[in-house]
Amino acid sequence: MLKFQLATPQDLRAAAKVEHKRQIEEARKSRIFNPRSRRIGIDKEFLDKQVEEKKQLAQLEKEKEYRMDEQLVRSSRLAMMLEKREEEEKRKINKEINTFRTVYQRPEDRRDFDLYDPDILKKTMPARVRDEDPRLGLASAQKFEGEDENAQARARALKEQMQSWLEQQTQERRKAEKELKDADEAYQNAVVARDKRAVILEGMEHECRRKLNETTAKFNKALAEEQEYRRRRAAVQDEEDKMAEIYNHVTGDFLTEAPEQAASNRGPDKPLASRYKGMSAAELKAFRDVQAIQMEEITKMRHAEKCRDQEWDKQMSGNAHAAVAFERELERKKRQISKQVAEENLQLAEAQKSHQDYLNRVVYKNKPTAAFFEQFNKGTR
Repeated sequence: MLKFQLATPQDLRAAAKVEHKRQIEEARKSRIFNPRSRRIGIDKEFLDKQVEEKKQLAQLEKEKEYRMDEQLVRSSRLAMMLEKREEEEKRKINKEINTFRTVYQRPEDRRDFDLYDPDILKKTMPARVRDEDPRLGLASAQKFEGEDENAQARARALKEQMQSWLEQQTQERRKAEKELKDADEAYQNAVVARDKRAVILEGMEHECRRKLNETTAKFNKALAEEQEYRRRRAAVQDEEDKMAEIYNHVTGDFLTEAPEQAASNRGPDKPLASRYKGMSAAELKAFRDVQAIQMEEITKMRHAEKCRDQEWDKQMSGNAHAAVAFERELERKKRQISKQVAEENLQLAEAQKSHQDYLNRVVYKNKPTAAFFEQFNKGTR
């Protein structure tokens, strides 16, 4: 019979520690081998969890505020309803109180109402009706010396006097209004007369202005005719002066081109510029001879310059041919060098190809399998 040894507490603790380390290692693998977490450098799942928790807290807070708002609205409605009910009860009680007071607690039903009745003087007879009142005795103290017994007659007379004064004032006011109306009518008549006189004066002024304008027009016409006569006379005189001036110029030394008028005291070769009219025939011939000599010299100079230009053109053409030959020689050398480089590159390519074949056939004969690469990245340590 086989006997198995039971696990001791130390073995259980060791096994639990190993399992805990294995779980930590698996969690670390999931973080390290995850490109997103490794590049970002944060725990995205934890952040997503925090975001979700914040959203849940915000939703709970929003629901709590919504419930509180609903509770507040219900409490407000209940308070308004209770306040309205209380106001209704107060109004009902006050109405009943006022009705009871009106029906059962009237002032005239009180025992001492006669002491403060506001109409007591209207209800009782006065102590004295007239001087011959039989109720008046010796001790009544209602009739005294110095009283005015004819107060009503005097008041009536005063009233009649006031009425007569009012009638007198009315008559005076009407008279004043009539005088004011007459004064207004007189003023209106004066204004009308003044306006008529102003119209007459305006017509007279217009007539005077018309006559003055006619006189001014006649004067201006005569003045214009006189000015036209003077202008024509001045034009005739000016024309005569111009003709005389033209005749003087035509017959003068300036237009006849007399050589003597240009003579100067500085010498025969320095005439006056303001009177000089050109050269003579001999001077022109000498001037043209000098010009011909100058033209011959210019022709010789141009021929010499043309010869120099031809020499330069020949030299430049020779230099150009030499440059073309030199460039062709350079191109030939470049093609030769390029051909040599291509041959060397071809040799190097064949040597590299043979070396690569040697590596593939001899050095890299045993290629690594997938198992060779899978042995890496198995742990995080």
